[in-house]
Amino acid sequence: MTGRIGRHGALIAIVATAVVGGAIILSAYVHAQSQSKSLYARLGGYDAIAAVTDDFLGRLAGDPQLSKFFVGHSTDSLHRIRQLVVDQLCAATGGPCFYIGRDMKTSHKGLGITEANWQATVKHLVASLDKFKVGETEKNEVLSALTKLKSDIVEKP
Repeated sequence: MTGRIGRHGALIAIVATAVVGGAIILSAYVHAQSQSKSLYARLGGYDAIAAVTDDFLGRLAGDPQLSKFFVGHSTDSLHRIRQLVVDQLCAATGGPCFYIGRDMKTSHKGLGITEANWQATVKHLVASLDKFKVGETEKNEVLSALTKLKSDIVEKP
């Protein structure tokens, strides 16, 4: 009888080890899969990027310090600017969009964008990302990507 329990106990131990090992492997696989998703997918795709963009542009246009950059544009031009921002963010985060606008240096040349304007813009972007509960990792990735554009956008210290 002791031999049977011993073998039975050993079998249970082997099965338990296999189950726990399998769970660890599955957990690692799921974690790797979530990390391999593009930033675009982790942000929620096109509609999520469009929603953040709409909120963000609304904040910029409503800020007395930044609203001057939106004055003089027709409704059609404002819609085009919005679409270009959506497409640029979509493409930059690994989405299926193509950005067909001009480079940032050309687009912002002569606007006199200052460091203070840049900081206010970043503050509004963070507020928009927070409103939509974008995770810290994804938020930092978006901000990191945009920071690379700063030297082409800011003209005055």
